[in-house]
Amino acid sequence: MPRLPGINHLEAVRALEKAGFRVARQGKHVVMTDGARILTIPRQNPINAFTMGGIVRDAGLTVDAFRRLL
Repeated sequence: MPRLPGINHLEAVRALEKAGFRVARQGKHVVMTDGARILTIPRQNPINAFTMGGIVRDAGLTVDAFRRLL
């Protein structure tokens, strides 16, 4: 899977909101859900490229689709 380096956690949350996810709760991590899937996004800047790739995969998106949402 191609990497997604240098993504700010706020940009990732905004892009996932465009994909239909909503923030369920926030703390040291942002937990988002679309009703079927639950995603956990760390509040670190930038998010590690491998971590971001895993989050995108868990969301059911491709890297290209996620980049279009940014």
